[in-house]
Amino acid sequence: MSHSVEDIKSESRRLRGSLLESLADPVTGALRESDQTLIKYHGSYQQDDRDLRDERRRQKLEPAYQFMIRTRTPGGVVTPEQWLKLDAIATRYANHSLRVTTRQAFQFHGVIKRELKATMQAINAALIDTLAACGDVNRNVLVAANPLLSKAHAQVQSWAARLSEHLLPNTRAYYEIWLDEERVAGSGEEEEPVYGATYLPRKFKIGFAVPPLNDVDVFANDLGFIAILEDGELVGFNLVIGGGMGATHGDAATYPRIGNVVGFLPPEKLLDVATAVVTTQRDFGNRELRKRARFKYTIDDHGLEAIVGQIEARSGHALQPARAWHFDHNGDRYGWVEGEDGRLHLTLHFFAGRIADTAQATHLTGLREIAGIHRGEFRLTPNQNLVIAGVPAGERERIDALVRAHGLDDGRRAGTALARAAVACVALPTCGLAMAEAERYLPDFTARLEPLLDRHGLRDAPILLRISGCPNGCSRPYLGEIALVGKAPGRYNLMLGADHRGQRLNTLYRENITEAEILEALDPLLARYAREREADEGFGDFLHRSGIVALPPYPTHRQIALELHA
Repeated sequence: MSHSVEDIKSESRRLRGSLLESLADPVTGALRESDQTLIKYHGSYQQDDRDLRDERRRQKLEPAYQFMIRTRTPGGVVTPEQWLKLDAIATRYANHSLRVTTRQAFQFHGVIKRELKATMQAINAALIDTLAACGDVNRNVLVAANPLLSKAHAQVQSWAARLSEHLLPNTRAYYEIWLDEERVAGSGEEEEPVYGATYLPRKFKIGFAVPPLNDVDVFANDLGFIAILEDGELVGFNLVIGGGMGATHGDAATYPRIGNVVGFLPPEKLLDVATAVVTTQRDFGNRELRKRARFKYTIDDHGLEAIVGQIEARSGHALQPARAWHFDHNGDRYGWVEGEDGRLHLTLHFFAGRIADTAQATHLTGLREIAGIHRGEFRLTPNQNLVIAGVPAGERERIDALVRAHGLDDGRRAGTALARAAVACVALPTCGLAMAEAERYLPDFTARLEPLLDRHGLRDAPILLRISGCPNGCSRPYLGEIALVGKAPGRYNLMLGADHRGQRLNTLYRENITEAEILEALDPLLARYAREREADEGFGDFLHRSGIVALPPYPTHRQIALELHA
């Protein structure tokens, strides 16, 4: 008998369920149905290789079950020692690749059930865990990867890490199941003061942005904090609530939404205000219909003013008027830059965040060698790239030599500016929700676009492309100037018109079309953009100014224009 997710959470004994029994079952490579839900809270998804489904079915074999594991790494900061240990895990237990996600975490793919516990223990030995990386809880907290503002970044990173720890589930289930912690007899079920007995209605995402870069796409998060700096000092945050990318094809009751800026708070109030936001969603979120359970719908159903009132009452803090801020970009800047502390930072590009050794380049090996000599840190970016951060000036030449030797700089030098800024989700063959290709399709699609861009003189135009295998929006497609949202194998919805600052959603331009039709639709638009654009005008801004696209017909059609000058 199938149970609802709410029932599974309620009956799980604080996320324990029958996971130990499922893991010990040698007959199948899968978990029990309810445990497939519960393992998400421990940072893993059960998947199978969809490329092999039909053949295995013909052979009367069960699907090729495997597990994806996602780390909890607030702000995506890891040490060289941790990098080496994660590399070893990818080589020993997973599919010999590390994947950088849009939420500054690592994902391991292809782990089989009998090695799942050993993999979790190896991750823990790297002083990293996977608790709450998935599930109806706060996920990995995003932090601007801005390498220039060294002091401010350290302050914001510190607050984000504190908030991440503060919002962890209180259950000891993770430590008992994966790390063999002995359960105290008669201890009963742990109290969950933030989450309650059934945790949140749906997943919850938090991001910290440091202007002028909006690389975290702060308006796409359930809860966002825009750092306000004065003379290089962090004085507080503008609070953003109600962003979210997920939608369902053909269901007008679901839609992407960008967050509202609702006020300013000093840093010392951050934990209280964030807790108030989370508990408001816990108590008011829709637990009857999961498609309507995200915080954005809670706000639209109850009204922004009422939700802000709840936040202020629960936190005991009245929000101040929002302070002025400005974003100029939501992408990554590649190459070397020098931070205010004199240390150097190198941002490298990887297609869809996949770091592996291939016939073309030995990226995984190269970064392993760099980690062996690097004395700074690595930072994962929210755009699936990597910063070799905190390099002393005298070490740049050694790093550069390894970068060249292993082709690590090829990604940012090759192709078009569009290809270098593109983002894609994993999609097929492992994601069970995927309707079309994304990560595997990204290099091919950008190659098909390249002749059009060359023809119109747009090779260096920083147009933001995002591809998603389904409408759930892990690659934040609704904030792409051009976006493909998977509808069926080889078919996508073409979305156009977001901006390069992450402050405006795109809108549907053509529905359920093939690659040839996508290229045919884009060709004349790119031609007009090349002829008619104004100085420094982005592609999405041009499409709006010229009337080719309009604001999307969602409840948040006003976007954030009202808040921009608050």
